[in-house]
Amino acid sequence: MADDPNGPQAIRKLLPGKLVIASHNPGKVREIRALLGPYGVEPISAADLDLPEPEETGTTFIANAELKAMQAADLSGLPALSDDSGLCVDALLGDPGIFSARWAGPAKDFDLAMASVWQKVEAAGPGASRSAHFVCALALAWPDGHVEAFEGRVDGTLVWPPRGGNGFGYDAMFQPLGHAISFGEMDPEAKHAMSHRADAFAKLVAAVF
Repeated sequence: MADDPNGPQAIRKLLPGKLVIASHNPGKVREIRALLGPYGVEPISAADLDLPEPEETGTTFIANAELKAMQAADLSGLPALSDDSGLCVDALLGDPGIFSARWAGPAKDFDLAMASVWQKVEAAGPGASRSAHFVCALALAWPDGHVEAFEGRVDGTLVWPPRGGNGFGYDAMFQPLGHAISFGEMDPEAKHAMSHRADAFAKLVAAVF
């Protein structure tokens, strides 16, 4: 949200009704729907509306989330919520970061992406840190161009080989701090309670509902 030269703007509230989820990632849409369930909104995915996927030209998670949400709101005439998230690995200086989905290639092959991350960490040397964190930026946009943005984070450690068949993306190689299992091994409810997406959603919910 742009700064108002006359002072801070009030956060705009989201009213019950239809809300476009500006994503074509089924796993991400499923998690967002579960998190939105209690708040009286009717989630509709961008794929259901045949909305195009914009080119993600931003240099930060929030910039890309805002870009996607604003396009979906403009094309649909409805409020739109977008998530831009990724894995940031200390030994790789924050990569894959905003390029996390692109590391999976056109086929969205996250087994390939996880293997690539691990190979690069190992190539960094035996003493390379296994520390990593997930970031989730949420942008909520209205057709008139107003946007609210929120960012969440969860810290953890990379594990190899990947563990568990739950979640999506890089979940199976990420073990959150304080836990002995990966996101891929966690029940969805447990992950929803403490993930980077849950952190960002808690901030969004407190602000707009």
